[in-house]
Amino acid sequence: MSTIRQTLSICPVCRERLPASVVRRENGYFLEKTCPVHGFFSVIVWRGDDPAYEDWGSGYSPPPDSGGAAPRCPDGCGLCPGHLRKTCCALVEVTLRCDLGCPVCYAKAGDDPAEQANDGHTAPEPTVDELSGQFRLLVSAGNTFVQLSGGEPTIRGDLPEIIAAAKEAGCENIQLNSNGVRLGRDPGYAKSLREAGLSFVFMQFDGADDDVYVKLRGKPLLSEKKAAIKNCDDAMLGVTLVPTLVPGVNTHQIGDIIDFGISNSPAVRGVHFQPVSYFGRYPRAPENDDRITLPEVLRAIEAQSGGKLKAGDFAPSRCDHPYCGFHGDFAVLPKKALLKLTPKTPAPCCSGDSHLKNRNFVARRWNRSAQSEADSCGCDDYSELSAFATRLKSHGFTITAMAFQDAYNLDLERLRRCSLHVSSGGNMIPFCARYI
Repeated sequence: MSTIRQTLSICPVCRERLPASVVRRENGYFLEKTCPVHGFFSVIVWRGDDPAYEDWGSGYSPPPDSGGAAPRCPDGCGLCPGHLRKTCCALVEVTLRCDLGCPVCYAKAGDDPAEQANDGHTAPEPTVDELSGQFRLLVSAGNTFVQLSGGEPTIRGDLPEIIAAAKEAGCENIQLNSNGVRLGRDPGYAKSLREAGLSFVFMQFDGADDDVYVKLRGKPLLSEKKAAIKNCDDAMLGVTLVPTLVPGVNTHQIGDIIDFGISNSPAVRGVHFQPVSYFGRYPRAPENDDRITLPEVLRAIEAQSGGKLKAGDFAPSRCDHPYCGFHGDFAVLPKKALLKLTPKTPAPCCSGDSHLKNRNFVARRWNRSAQSEADSCGCDDYSELSAFATRLKSHGFTITAMAFQDAYNLDLERLRRCSLHVSSGGNMIPFCARYI
């Protein structure tokens, strides 16, 4: 065993802050900590050496104040000076109701309201006027990229009014986080959301057969997912597929999910993998075999694509800590070939206005334009810059991943670099801190 670095974490039982270490053992890298009351915890954070842990984080160095001056996360304090990132995307919870009861749910959405009230998680559902005020506060602080989340936002009958309120407040990009059920069952619903000002949809999409959905979501849903994509396509709404990856359930379908996304371009704008994290709702304390780490996802992409995609086609997260995720930038060419565009040079630290550049990049790739799709060349020759630029705009495709942290694997140094923040009670709270 060798110690790679020191950090801070919490006890997953009592939530007390603890010193922690990232250590290397024979089969990977682990976050380890000891609570004086509840004992020793060792959680896998990086399995294998391809890509190598140290190489992946080579551009990272802890700030000099990473000890006693570190923020009191995850106490929900908001973005105190110990946090090192501005907001790229502001998540706004519009409801905690849901039409599913998924065995894995970070928000415990759909639980009994009395139970939610007892654990202190629930606030009354905000009105459109209250949300409008929240949007105006976000915009006044420069946060114009918002994600409407929950719960399941489409449960609310007034979702078009909420979207219109966000647009009127000055939100430039409005993203819907949805399971896709209502979008699939109501053919005209996506159009009403687009007309209200919705920019694109972040849609739960866990696999290529119904067996996956029964295990992860409690019912067969593939037909609803496909119908939702078609209805969004008809409304010129771009969709990013969001699979929650659970070992033994759908990790063998990583390549199939990417192929499905490419085959449905330009309606589908990309795939955003989320290795399962254990907060909100899960039946028991997780074992290390219950987790899949970022290098395993990268190796699966390479193996399941038959080598058409390589681990080297991806780079560490641009706007967060390098161990939080990866991104790959592509364009879908005719005959569904992928043109690889991920920069080979390290991305700059997310400081200054870099969070704005990241927002703009996401907006360019995920928004759809009827004009650019009409102008896009269907030929194989993109030597002319104008033809290439049009194709990139109309058929841009991203493959990304975000490894959210739970109480077992929380690394405070990673949390300090979070740029996905939940708007709550006037504060902006890092995503993982909020849901822990």
